[in-house]
Amino acid sequence: MAKVTFKNICKSYSGDVMAVKNFNLDINDKEFVVLVGPSGCGKSTSLRMVAGLENISSGELYIDDTLVNDTPPKDRDIAMVFQNYALYPHMTVYDNMAFGLKLRKFSKEDIDKKVKGAAKILGIEELLERKPKALSGGQRQRVALGRAIVRNPKVFLMDEPLSNLDAKLRVQTRAEIKKLHQKLNATFIYVTHDQTEAMTMGSRIVIMKDGLVQQAASPKEVYEKPANVFVGGFIGSPQMNFMEAEFKKNGDGFSLFVGEKKIILTGDKAKLLVNRNYLNKKVIVGIRPEDIKCVSSECDYKVDENCIESKVDFFEMLGAQTYLYFDIEGNNIIGIVDGKESYDIDSKITVKFDFERIHLFDKDREIAICV
Repeated sequence: MAKVTFKNICKSYSGDVMAVKNFNLDINDKEFVVLVGPSGCGKSTSLRMVAGLENISSGELYIDDTLVNDTPPKDRDIAMVFQNYALYPHMTVYDNMAFGLKLRKFSKEDIDKKVKGAAKILGIEELLERKPKALSGGQRQRVALGRAIVRNPKVFLMDEPLSNLDAKLRVQTRAEIKKLHQKLNATFIYVTHDQTEAMTMGSRIVIMKDGLVQQAASPKEVYEKPANVFVGGFIGSPQMNFMEAEFKKNGDGFSLFVGEKKIILTGDKAKLLVNRNYLNKKVIVGIRPEDIKCVSSECDYKVDENCIESKVDFFEMLGAQTYLYFDIEGNNIIGIVDGKESYDIDSKITVKFDFERIHLFDKDREIAICV
């Protein structure tokens, strides 16, 4: 298999429209890397440059140690799975999977062995004589994967392959692709706009925005230590809550003031802000919905000086959990609470933040304030 290296890769259209800016990334052999971000962030363009379907405006792209900027797609030893499957409608499943091998002059015996082997891995052996119109969306996606597998390429490229499937089938198919990666022990580069797909599938996630890489790290690190406000808000569902706060001395200690609300800050986070000269300055406080607890007399979270009172603006019951929407000093906040509790719109609530798990960002640059 292979590693893929992006060195200062840029892609521009019409001279002044920059789709990808100064992209630097090392993808290791056998790694599963997911490029994720909103529409127009440059993730699919980056993938297409690896495939050779887009020219590189500047920079260097290596597969293994070979510079491939000017190498034709057919000579890059990659296989791409597209969003719309791109199957030949007049061919059977067998012929769709065998077509690329026939063009490369493989023997009939080798083709048969490779196609049937891939079909067995994907569980589509009984579909080999059908045509695409007789297949479901999930089956077509397996055929598209099979067509890539038979070539035994150095790198598998996948451009939003699950976006045409329904929600249940997406969950099932992403698990199958993850298992497939483990079976093939190959290098996978996967593009999606769905952060759930990214978190569940990738060994490493590359979050992009406006053609720039915002953070490249493991799913756990991206979730627990977002590099900036954008990453904190993009990864996680519901997204992270953000509030502007002023860091001030408060008696013998320190507090964050969100409007009139006071949050006592102690320990490492208080020391960090003092050491970074944020005293009497504004910062952005981020907290994930699951780190907000509703306080009641019957739970383990008791009322103390760090509790904040509010009222329920809206709620969504999701069985085991309920999403509570409320306001803190003009900031719209979402909390995830126990679904066994019941709430009414406009009812008063007391919430407590897990301040060991809050995230702090510079107000002007929106980057994480970290050690």
